[in-house]
Amino acid sequence: HGSGHPKATDVFISWSMRLIDRYLLRQLLGPTVLAVCALGAVALLSQSLNALDIIVTQRQSALVFLKVTLLAMPQLINIVLPIALFVAALVALNRLHTEQELVVCFAGGMSRSQLIAPAMRLGAMVALLALTMNLWIQPTASREMRETLFAVRTDLAATLIREGKFSQPSPGLTVYAQSVDTNGLIHNLFIHQVRDDGGATTYTADQGRLIKRDGKPLLVMMKGSNQEFSASGVLNFLSFDEYIFDLSSLIASDELVHFKPSDRYLHELLFPDLTQDWEQRNRLKLMAEGHARLAGPLYNIAFMALAISAVIGGGFSRLGYGRRMAAFGGIAAGVRILGFIVQAACEDMAWINLLQYLVPVVTTVVALREVYRLPVSRPEFRWPWIRGAAA
Repeated sequence: HGSGHPKATDVFISWSMRLIDRYLLRQLLGPTVLAVCALGAVALLSQSLNALDIIVTQRQSALVFLKVTLLAMPQLINIVLPIALFVAALVALNRLHTEQELVVCFAGGMSRSQLIAPAMRLGAMVALLALTMNLWIQPTASREMRETLFAVRTDLAATLIREGKFSQPSPGLTVYAQSVDTNGLIHNLFIHQVRDDGGATTYTADQGRLIKRDGKPLLVMMKGSNQEFSASGVLNFLSFDEYIFDLSSLIASDELVHFKPSDRYLHELLFPDLTQDWEQRNRLKLMAEGHARLAGPLYNIAFMALAISAVIGGGFSRLGYGRRMAAFGGIAAGVRILGFIVQAACEDMAWINLLQYLVPVVTTVVALREVYRLPVSRPEFRWPWIRGAAA
């Protein structure tokens, strides 16, 4: 034994504590990754169903559909991150507690602070990830998605044809097509165009196809005829095997893409250009979105604290903590809903933005107080030297 024995014991205990800390972190990290993937897949499915309109009605390619779906994911992941963290922490901590692994940690001399440190550290790391996504990744992806949707909406070449319907994609232009096959071939095409001088031109074709040449949208009509009425009443008739109809003049537009608050960077939200009429009228709305970007990641820490309190805050039970976990699940849902309500209220009064931070911070403090409420009961050790070291 000798005088060096206490020092060796301290080193052994410190090394053991680090091993347990890493073990607890691994036990929490695995379910968290799985929960994020599962909820992210559900969010991806929901977003893909909303984006189906791009293919069905806007006649865009599958690549455009996939691009819009993926660009919406950063915002959706930020929403599901606290939920995934809460569910994963509940599952992992409940298993560790019911299998008495946490009891063994307490018996080995770990304090509550040491026991919950890995979980709170994981919550802080997820919060930092969410903050990074909020400040840079989400607005970048949202801007790209908004520009893509704007290009789809203003793409006359893609919206020109409606199967079995007369459409008017621009003033003075009427288009009808009986059907469009899977290869993009248009059948029984009819186009009527009224000119500014009072004349009109009518095109009919057995087949047609939309193409792009040198960046210009063109409609190639095959096996058809052209009837042109001049303003003076003269009729010109022409049959053709192939005729190219230029759509460039029809898609010219002065409309500009408008970025919503969710598409803007933090400095654009907190310090808007008040010389712009829209930004001046929506100044409070922009400010509310900016503070929500900063306060939102705090819910990851708050939900982790709630999960810890749900399992560790109560007494030990071999039957599990189903009711307590369900109750804390309701509390977590109520806290997040309250956060959304506060954010909406901030659009009318700027000072309420302070509550966007107080809601998750107060939730974290109250949940952690619940963890420390009950005393820890430590069973006696069989080995006196360990008992003395733990003391």
